[in-house]
Amino acid sequence: MKTDIILSGVGGQGILSIAAVIGEAALYDGLYMKQAEVHGMSQRGGDVQSNLRISDKPIASDLIPLGSADLIISLEPMESLRYLPYLKKDGWLVTNSVPFVNIPNYPDIKEVYAALNALPHKVMLDVENIAKEIGSVRSANIVMLGAAAPFLGIEYTKLEQGIRDIFGKKGPEIVGMNILALEAGYDVAKKLL
Repeated sequence: MKTDIILSGVGGQGILSIAAVIGEAALYDGLYMKQAEVHGMSQRGGDVQSNLRISDKPIASDLIPLGSADLIISLEPMESLRYLPYLKKDGWLVTNSVPFVNIPNYPDIKEVYAALNALPHKVMLDVENIAKEIGSVRSANIVMLGAAAPFLGIEYTKLEQGIRDIFGKKGPEIVGMNILALEAGYDVAKKLL
């Protein structure tokens, strides 16, 4: 078992929380994990990218070579395009469909959608809207994690445990909201598969 994941988005969208939950879940599943440092401006508004590698065998490098990522999880559609050269031909893209327009020359969103829709394996969803429906816009990143769950190679229950560990200090209400967010994203992905 080996899963190479690129996480991308914009600073402040919760990329680090997604990585932390996946990391905890991988440990509960008895897997090895390596994560490259987050690259980009981790302050709110800058582009952010990280490599996350999970395997049942020791991992030598934390960097994912071009053309070998099994999965791209992106909280921003243009940022998902930026990392497509890393995706395997049969890899999956799980991306937010709503742009975070933080630059003056943001490409035409119709062109972005056309490029993403050309991919054979993708899940595109409006994570903010789904998070609003369950009562917490701040959990949009965990909705995205739920949508990516079928492609991680990690048991769903281990992801739930990862959420309990990562958010436990914030109280049972926050943990419960994030578990609902995970489930909501997972349900959308299952319907699209």
